[in-house]
Amino acid sequence: MNVQTISLQQVAAQQVEVALNKQPCVIRVCQRDSDIYVDLYVNGEAVVLGALARDRVGLTRHSYLPFKGELLFVDTHGREDPRYTGFGERWQLLYLN
Repeated sequence: MNVQTISLQQVAAQQVEVALNKQPCVIRVCQRDSDIYVDLYVNGEAVVLGALARDRVGLTRHSYLPFKGELLFVDTHGREDPRYTGFGERWQLLYLN
């Protein structure tokens, strides 16, 4: 299994453009209240909208989605759900393929 870390800034709302396994992706991450939500677009098409981010829970869990692989947040210091203030340090957004 290949693992790729997706770089995120420590800001409450952001958009990242990245190629994941040759799939052109746009990932939007935002914090609303105390939760992080993720939108994923592949080839300009919405694949996942408003997915609630939880520690070690896949964001693209359904095999019928037009996306190869899995995105998930991992708490490197425990088992808490992600907060933008710890992006890149405590919480990593990973792509697994």
